[in-house]
Amino acid sequence: MPSKNMLPKGQRRRTVKPEYRATRGVEPTPAPIIPVLEIEDDADDAGEARGEARIHSFTAAPEAVGLRLDQYLAQAIPDISRARVQMLIEHGQVRVNGQPAKAKLKLVGGEAVEIEGAPHPPPLHAFPEDLPLKILFEDDHLAVIDKAAGMTVHAGSGATDDERNHGTLVNALLHHFNKLSGVGGELRPGIVHRLDKQTSGIIVVAKDDRTHRRLSEMFASRELEKTYLALVHGNVSHDKTINLPIGRDLVRRARMTTRRPIESEGVRSAVSHVKVLERIHSARYGRFTLVEVRIETGRTHQIRVHLQSQGTPVAGDTLYGAPHQFGEAPHALSLDRNFLHAARLVFKHPKTGRTMTMESPLPPEFESLLGTLRADSLLA
Repeated sequence: MPSKNMLPKGQRRRTVKPEYRATRGVEPTPAPIIPVLEIEDDADDAGEARGEARIHSFTAAPEAVGLRLDQYLAQAIPDISRARVQMLIEHGQVRVNGQPAKAKLKLVGGEAVEIEGAPHPPPLHAFPEDLPLKILFEDDHLAVIDKAAGMTVHAGSGATDDERNHGTLVNALLHHFNKLSGVGGELRPGIVHRLDKQTSGIIVVAKDDRTHRRLSEMFASRELEKTYLALVHGNVSHDKTINLPIGRDLVRRARMTTRRPIESEGVRSAVSHVKVLERIHSARYGRFTLVEVRIETGRTHQIRVHLQSQGTPVAGDTLYGAPHQFGEAPHALSLDRNFLHAARLVFKHPKTGRTMTMESPLPPEFESLLGTLRADSLLA
């Protein structure tokens, strides 16, 4: 029961029991879910050339009623901090119903909101950095890299400090290769597709614009065969095709979800084919299944989200529900990354037409974990 000392001075002799009894057992009203605004950072080239800032216009959602302007924008725009929102407002870059607004403005929903310029700060330019790089194939047109887990492919569009712009795959590519395509812009030279930071394995990069565009077309038209290996918690009973659309989770914005309808803004179709390779029943650590996943589409976190939707999250993927540790002390095991590896990529070389079959073995930490689980399974 609340303490009477929480009451204002002069009212502390009053009992709080009636208020407590009236609300006991009543569930608090959940906070409304703020719809995510899909705002592109890319500036309009013609306007930029004339020195004009792009203006993003949208209508405040009905769920914004009662929220401060800065609070609403920080919740509605992915990957933006409240401090960044307040900076935009202070610089007069945010207007509500045509008028410059203050951060503390309370919204009623339905207001016309305009943001002048990119909601995220301008990105840093990528720079060469001498980092280890495992090259599986290279010619004058492209290179195939075996990316290590923990390496970000490129700095995010909101990167403004040296730490976030260091240690990326792009930094390593710029150091190792004299030329990369410019189609992806100054922050993403050569990058045709991406892997999550904690996912290891094969990624192809382009050295010239023509190769980049052709590879992009191949990815878009599903002319490549992409195969991953994943260890998941639980028992995958049979081979399956998961055909569930994927969009951003409106509550936890760092996550994606399969629970939003396909007609919702920002939700896109996604197809993953799952094949069972091995089932492991460990006495100490539980049930696991090693699966091969071939994806037709390349949505953000696709394999991780699809496997989690089946109740079998990828081992080590705590963002999508996997436990931090397996088993109990003193035999507990843990992973500092998700057990997902881009193991195979098959495509036709954009220039020569030759079929390229690129393969990457499982990293040592994966082999070690599988060995431990298999040994424990034999002892069970």
